[in-house]
Amino acid sequence: MYLVEATIRLVNGFLLSYGPQSIKRRMWEKQYRGPKWLFRDNTSGDRIYAHLETHARKGRILDLGCGSGNTAAELADPAYESYVGVDISEVALEKARKRTQECGREGKNRFVRGDFLAWQPAPAEQFDVILFRESMCFVPMQKIKDILDRYSKYLRAGGVFVVGLYVADKKTARDKSRPSAMVRIMEKEFDVVEKREFDHKARPTVLVLRPRQQPRIEKTG
Repeated sequence: MYLVEATIRLVNGFLLSYGPQSIKRRMWEKQYRGPKWLFRDNTSGDRIYAHLETHARKGRILDLGCGSGNTAAELADPAYESYVGVDISEVALEKARKRTQECGREGKNRFVRGDFLAWQPAPAEQFDVILFRESMCFVPMQKIKDILDRYSKYLRAGGVFVVGLYVADKKTARDKSRPSAMVRIMEKEFDVVEKREFDHKARPTVLVLRPRQQPRIEKTG
């Protein structure tokens, strides 16, 4: 039974990361209609919020894989000027819009349906923070640098990526190979502004990253 369940989880995880948009959309719609993510509907006090408040600089936030709108509803209102949340699931976005209305932030929160692996903001849009709140787990390993490079052009001067990951198993406290490898890739390819690992079995980790500045080549002659 354990082997069957493990195989199903592996296949589902593969499809959510590598599957066609149509399949991923159907899978996420089904998950958000059911009870699977109900435990995530209230994350007030999450560790990542302090980092967002610091780096948003009362400016603009782009949340990739925003789910049911936790960040848009729970982040301190004065911490940001405007927010765009992107998610592939319309069911999740309906919840997010409802929560935004309930907390009176319709004027500053906006939600867009799309697969963030392919979606792009309008050319002129710029953000102080681009957030991957656990959604980085669904980026194919070989695409991490490409995805961050592509979104880098939508960062304002001094803007950052904020990435949240659980890098260990919550039951055994052993490192999980995939998120640990993701952290190593991001640390290698981008400048680390902050890295915080929290004292918990699952080792929630927050990375604040900035695109690496290319060395200037002085012309001679």
